[in-house]
Amino acid sequence: MRFGRLLTAMVTPFTPNGAVDYDRALALARHLVENGSDGVVVAGTTGESPTLSKEEKLTLFARVAEALGGKGSVIAGTGTNDTAASVALTRAANDTGVDGVMAVCPYYNKPSQEGMYRHFRAIAEATALPVILYNVPSRTASNLEPATVERLTAVSNIVALKEACGDLGQIAELFRRVPPEFAVYSGNDADTFHIMALGGVGVISVVSHIAGPAMKELVEAAAAGDWEKARKAHLRLGPLIKVLFLPACTSPSPVKTAMRLCGFDVGGLRLPLTECEEKSVAQIREVVQGLGLV
Repeated sequence: MRFGRLLTAMVTPFTPNGAVDYDRALALARHLVENGSDGVVVAGTTGESPTLSKEEKLTLFARVAEALGGKGSVIAGTGTNDTAASVALTRAANDTGVDGVMAVCPYYNKPSQEGMYRHFRAIAEATALPVILYNVPSRTASNLEPATVERLTAVSNIVALKEACGDLGQIAELFRRVPPEFAVYSGNDADTFHIMALGGVGVISVVSHIAGPAMKELVEAAAAGDWEKARKAHLRLGPLIKVLFLPACTSPSPVKTAMRLCGFDVGGLRLPLTECEEKSVAQIREVVQGLGLV
C-alpha cells in the first residue's frame, strides 16, 4: 500500500493570535501516527488551506515531513481553484520531502469536466510525486465524474482518489471504470465501510484525530475481509462521526472542539470559520464522554 490505509486529514493548529502553531502541528502529526494513522494530509481543506499562505503551507510540508522522518506518509495539499497557483505550489512542494500531493476539485469556479481534466493533468505534470485527486461536491460545487477520473488514470502519477461525493451509485460506477491498481479512499468517514466493500483501500479521515485506533480497526478488518468486525467498528463510530460533522458548525470546527475536550488543544480557526456554539459543544462533549475519549 503506497500511502497506507488510514490517513488523517490533519487540522492546522493555531496560536491564540491566529498564527500557525508549527510546534503543535509537529506534535499532532506524531500523535496521529502513534495512534493508528499510516500518514497525514497536511494543509488540505480540513487544514483550512484556503486561509493558509503559500509560505505557511510549504513550511508545514517540510517540517511535518522532517518530524515524521519516514514513520508515516506525508501528503501535501496543493490544490486550489486556480490552476496556475496549484501548479506553482505543487512544484514548490517537490523540495519539501513529502511523499505525495493531493489536489481538490476547483471550488466556486464550477469548471466543466474537460476543465477539471486539464486542471488535474497540469498539476500532475508539475511533479514526479504521486497525486491524489479529491472530489467533495458538497464543499466545491463541482463533481468529478467517474468518466473523468477514468481519463485521469492514464496520467502515470495520478494514483488515487479521495472520494467524498456521498453517492454510492456514482462510486460503484467509478470502480467499474478505474483500473484495479488505482487506489480509492473514502473521503467521508461515514462511507468508509461501504467504499471498502466496493473495493476501496481505506479512508482519509477526520474522526481519526480522536479515534485513530477504532478507525484503524475498521479499515484493517475490512481489508482482511472480516466484514462482521468491520461492521461493528463502523456502527460504534457512527455517533462520533455524526457529531463531528454537525451542520450547525462547519468542519473542522467540531473536530477541533472535540480535540480540546479530549486534552489535545489545537487552538481555534481562521475567519470566516468560527467556533461551535455552546449547544453543539454540549453535543460533542456528550458523545466523546460516552465513548470514554475524555
